[in-house]
Amino acid sequence: MPDRPVHPQQRLGSAGPGVQPHDGLRSRLPTPGYMHMMVANPEQWVKPMAVAGANQYTFHIEATENPGALIKDIRENGMKVGLAIKPGTTVEYLAPWANQIDMALVMTVEPGFGGQKFMEDMMPKVNWLRTQFPSLDIEVDGGVGPDTIHKCAEAGANMIVSGSAVMKSDDPRAVINLLRHVCCEAAQKRSLDR
Repeated sequence: MPDRPVHPQQRLGSAGPGVQPHDGLRSRLPTPGYMHMMVANPEQWVKPMAVAGANQYTFHIEATENPGALIKDIRENGMKVGLAIKPGTTVEYLAPWANQIDMALVMTVEPGFGGQKFMEDMMPKVNWLRTQFPSLDIEVDGGVGPDTIHKCAEAGANMIVSGSAVMKSDDPRAVINLLRHVCCEAAQKRSLDR
């Protein structure tokens, strides 16, 4: 699992309350600056996020009518591309873009707020992506913690977002280490099985 100290999730515009990006954001973003944009109009935030120092821009496929043009714009602005799908979106809807992106994000809760229950029925999407696109980074976000990490890693996720499970823990470092360890073991097992 890549070492990502912070996972800023931006909710801007009509998608809900959130942080408005500004020039001072760059000084507060750790490297790497990974942005998961839960927004209604992801096109309008590409340049501001690039200027702010983001190096990966993840958007929801449901929020744009032209994913190809948005992927191109993100790349032209010097960022890696992440493509997210909500629980109600079929994984096949993401598939045509999988060879043009750096990371696929399968939401395991409905986007919008923390503390939701993990949706185990999203794991077949992760497994399908891992089978079809073995070298693609696959992230899961929502309800991931010590009780659910094994399901995510075994399905093929190699990137994990965990909010409440880490932040509400008595020992956040131990939870992070457990999540990382389980993902690394599963990735090693997959590479040995090939």
